[in-house]
Amino acid sequence: MLKIKTFRAIDDLASSLKFAQGHSDVLTSYGISKVSSSDAKWIESPNVYVIMVESEDGSEVFGGARIHLLGEDELLPIEEAIGIIDPKIYDVTRKYAFGKTGELCGLWNSKIMSGSGLSTILIRAGVAKSGIIIAQELKLDSIFALCAPWTLNTVIDVGYKVVTELGKEGNYPYPTDDLLATVVILEDLQNLESASSFSKDRIQNLRIEPVQVVKEISPKGNLFIEYNLLF
Repeated sequence: MLKIKTFRAIDDLASSLKFAQGHSDVLTSYGISKVSSSDAKWIESPNVYVIMVESEDGSEVFGGARIHLLGEDELLPIEEAIGIIDPKIYDVTRKYAFGKTGELCGLWNSKIMSGSGLSTILIRAGVAKSGIIIAQELKLDSIFALCAPWTLNTVIDVGYKVVTELGKEGNYPYPTDDLLATVVILEDLQNLESASSFSKDRIQNLRIEPVQVVKEISPKGNLFIEYNLLF
């Protein structure tokens, strides 16, 4: 049994530090060091919410993701990543700030979970979490992501679209010159009209019942996950 829990970063420092260390360790194992979303300064931000996957007893962390809200004095990780090479990113993100916008970022899973489908589960959980409390209480209307090629189809499946006005059809060489990242946005966070019927149903189910145990179908066999998407 795996557990997926959510919390505001500043409200659970110990878990935030475990998340940050796990993310750093995974990036280092792949020889990647410069990723804006891995900068642990987010731990001190009241605008960051964490989704974390851990063992049933809480002793091990297997992965996670974060939701960053766009604050007046804070850049989104996607702005920090892309702004250096293309300042146009600021025009795009601020265009959505008339409502509220944010970013789903820092997605990672440990090597032991590689090929398990955990990234897909986390992306759906992140979109679900965005709608449970954040969208309702803080009026979050849209959410960006900067995704690797192997997660692009997954984010599109949950309703994201490529921001083609940026970079080369939405693509940038990042975090290294030989890797590619794509800027995407989910504009219809509440209704998810562009999501596949399966992903829409799963996300809406988690929003309605944020605490539940689910058997998730995985390429490596079934995963039993205890969700708690409430604070």
